[in-house]
Amino acid sequence: MSTLFPTEVTPSSQNQTMDGIKKRLEQGGALLPDSEGNLVEVVGILKSYGVVLGEYHRNLTYISEHQFLEILPFFKFFNSNFSIGKLAKHLWHDRINYEFAEYCMRAMFWHGGGGLDAYLDTEEFKKYAQVAIAAKVKGNPLMSLMNSLFPDFLIEQVRLMTYYSALGYFWSFMSPMFLILSDRYDRGEITSIPDVVKHVQDGLVAAAAVPYVYKVAIAGQNYEIVPASANLSFLMDTAVPYVEAVFFRSFPFRGTVSYNAQAHQISTEISQFNYGVLYADPLPVGGAGIPPTLLMHDMRHFLPDYLLDFYRQTSRGEEDLLVKVCLSFQKSMFCVTTATLRGLAPHPFETADPQEQQANQKFLAPWLDRISRSQVHTLQ
Repeated sequence: MSTLFPTEVTPSSQNQTMDGIKKRLEQGGALLPDSEGNLVEVVGILKSYGVVLGEYHRNLTYISEHQFLEILPFFKFFNSNFSIGKLAKHLWHDRINYEFAEYCMRAMFWHGGGGLDAYLDTEEFKKYAQVAIAAKVKGNPLMSLMNSLFPDFLIEQVRLMTYYSALGYFWSFMSPMFLILSDRYDRGEITSIPDVVKHVQDGLVAAAAVPYVYKVAIAGQNYEIVPASANLSFLMDTAVPYVEAVFFRSFPFRGTVSYNAQAHQISTEISQFNYGVLYADPLPVGGAGIPPTLLMHDMRHFLPDYLLDFYRQTSRGEEDLLVKVCLSFQKSMFCVTTATLRGLAPHPFETADPQEQQANQKFLAPWLDRISRSQVHTLQ
């Protein structure tokens, strides 16, 4: 496990770490060092995460398709299966915390990026959105009046609904990918961290060009929001914006960072936000108002026995389980980041061709610069 209290990172040691990471990548390794302990943590936590993502993506997809422009979507977390018993569990928080999925969705919506973000600012999108809005407000005097007084409001809500759909679409690929990884590990096919990275990379590449489309049914008729003609695809228009928004940028957590602009603790440039999962300090996990706490609570219900046994053998056992889950999850996301970088790189990192090496170095330099300010220095 990574130490909870790493030694101070100096500029010199930081440079040495990043040089070592770059060399490791070029030798077929990952941002996360390869070890038996890291492998157990990463595969185990991704198995749990795969189960949780399955729940998340089904709910986001349900909201985007069946709660489209509902002003008071009180039942949006019930996936059309409402009961008094489920309501009681919902109010008692004995349930999957779908709010975290919305948190990630809003991070994507706010930070934007990729072809989807560009498409949502086009006249083509507005045309499709207005047709769907007209069908939705028909026969609803209140919504018709609101749409007349504030013509941009419902269009912005359609943009938001599109991100519900897009993130649900992205996670619909990632959930089975992680569960299959766990199955392969159980069969002895995954024996190292590079194997994990290759599995994720192969999955991303296989789905890279799958088109993303979004349509909703209103009064029994389908209305396109993101048509096939928009030419949006899985990798560049949902996966990469997700990595950018959630792994790297995200939002500063209330109560842990000052929101006083004069304190300059939050960058005025959104592109300089470094509050994503790769940068997060695992220690605040479990604190009130920290969104990842919801995810950690969800994942702890589905941890495989071998990962729980691994935790029990470490200091404090299960007493600080949420922190341990967060550390393992962070390690796994460094593996997913490695797979993403390898998938986006112009050439294989292991290439011996000087020109290809130069192209790779140009590609890697800005990414490694950003990663150098993350928790990568605490990984063991």
